[in-house]
Amino acid sequence: MSTQEKSNTKLSLNHAEFIVLGLIAEYSSHAYDINKRIEERGMRDWTNIGRSSIYRVIKSLEKKGLTNKWIEEVDNRTLKIYNITENGSRILKKKVFNVISEFMGKKDEDFYVAFSMLPLLTQEEQIKAINHSLDKIKKHKKGLERMLKQNSHTPLNVRGLFEHPIRILGTDIEFLEWVLEEIMKGGGQIDPESYGK
Repeated sequence: MSTQEKSNTKLSLNHAEFIVLGLIAEYSSHAYDINKRIEERGMRDWTNIGRSSIYRVIKSLEKKGLTNKWIEEVDNRTLKIYNITENGSRILKKKVFNVISEFMGKKDEDFYVAFSMLPLLTQEEQIKAINHSLDKIKKHKKGLERMLKQNSHTPLNVRGLFEHPIRILGTDIEFLEWVLEEIMKGGGQIDPESYGK
């Protein structure tokens, strides 16, 4: 493995880079378009990305070699259009797979971002990642249920600290099982045209 390939495997994406790279992966975009899609999808309601950070994030992605750009003239304006590089695609796909497969059922902004990029994975990868997450959540839920049983004599405020996450994990399990069913029906792959570019 070359030195460049070794450094590429160590590249990581922070939360904002993860979001922006995923949007660029959908189709080549300029910064205004990226901001517009974030707004249209209500992403600021379920993830932490500011308007002004988009430009800084794009520059960071380009510096890391995950995107490249070209210039276009549109209506007497100069636009920088960004697209994802092959290395960017590889790193993004790896991040999506890892985040989904490691999801533990807790509020996790990266999970929401990764889930929004589910079509980057093959059907086999989607099933593997979701099943891995389901196994982890079920084990965690069983552990909490054992602890609740051991603490059944404690006051409501203590038992509730077990009961609440148990119920949330149950909902997460139902959701992920539904996702698996949809994937098995072919619902996990999306034609890029369906993003409404």
